[in-house]
Amino acid sequence: MSLQQLLLRSSRYLGASSSSRRLWWSPLLDTTSKVGSWRGQSSRSPAHWNQVVSEAEKIVGYPTSFMSLRCLLSDELSNIAMHVRKLVGTRHPLLTTARGLVLDSRNNLQLRGLVVLLISKAAGPSSVDASCQNYDMVSGIYSCQRSLAEITELIHTALLVHRGIVNLNELQSSDGPLKDMQFGNKIAILSGDFLLANACHGLALLQNTKVVELLASALMDLVQGVFHENSTSTKENYITDDIGISTWKEQTFLSHGALLAKSCQAAMELAKHDAEVQDMAFQYGKHMAMSHKINSDLQPFVKEKTSDSMAFNLNSAPVVLHQEFLGRESWIKQIGEAQEKGRLDYAKLRETIKAGKGVTSAIDLCRYHGNKALVALESFPPSEARSALENIVFAVTRFS
Repeated sequence: MSLQQLLLRSSRYLGASSSSRRLWWSPLLDTTSKVGSWRGQSSRSPAHWNQVVSEAEKIVGYPTSFMSLRCLLSDELSNIAMHVRKLVGTRHPLLTTARGLVLDSRNNLQLRGLVVLLISKAAGPSSVDASCQNYDMVSGIYSCQRSLAEITELIHTALLVHRGIVNLNELQSSDGPLKDMQFGNKIAILSGDFLLANACHGLALLQNTKVVELLASALMDLVQGVFHENSTSTKENYITDDIGISTWKEQTFLSHGALLAKSCQAAMELAKHDAEVQDMAFQYGKHMAMSHKINSDLQPFVKEKTSDSMAFNLNSAPVVLHQEFLGRESWIKQIGEAQEKGRLDYAKLRETIKAGKGVTSAIDLCRYHGNKALVALESFPPSEARSALENIVFAVTRFS
């Protein structure tokens, strides 16, 4: 299947629910009890996180939050933005996504492109292949690698937009008029497809078949991962689905880790680095993405101030680990005890989970992947870019 066909088909699956599909990627970690000593030194408070990202952006030459402006401010998307204004007053997810692309510094939606640029600079030019020496280089990064970082962000942004498609059969009166929600879905599909088309065009301009293959497979992984997530989260019985941490890690790599891991590998390919350097870049991207996702899953359980009404994903890492330690029957019993009038009391369930071993085990798992990411960086020479990549890991994996 060509990349163009894959991009066109992906919009049918991103944000749409269906039955399970077979996983082919091998499990990452079978046990979580012994993860070794933690090497981090930093804290991931919002102020510290923003400082780490800001310093990293200075190292790569310019803030990556502006990388996609050429696409996002094009005439086509400007027209779409005018139509999105019609959704104001509704609860369509596309509004939240659009707001986050502009205002969200806490989660830093441009993190993937930044990591690709940092690891490109950390690796530098290949010492055994001089064919890239005539390429344009700014701040130690080839222009083709900057293009790759932008393509990575375009694909990720398209995923976010496509996931803003709502199930019209589950609408409530408070969500907004049916006509407006239908219109929002059409805009989400149109704008997501536009971003994917730009990513496809950018990949073609790189003129590197291996890079095209890597990014196309990453997009396939994204589609498959989201497919699995939606096939469980849209079912009534997903609360009691027996996922298991091994399956959770398989699905999380597909939906959150594959794009960054393969983009880091592709950046090394563009600089003509050998297979060993490419693998180390892949390992860093994979484990850093896993740590980042687990950190996100942990936030409802480790924040000092958490709203009692704040819901959390029942398929998140702390909850899955809590189920494994507790056992199926006890978990189903706890779910029943936390339900009132047919609705789940998340505040009560959160306290129950915090009292178990799931949260501490998830923190250990986050630090395990952080250590694996740091080990992968040891093959790169010491530099500001390598230190910035280490600081990102420290910021994501420290919880005290």
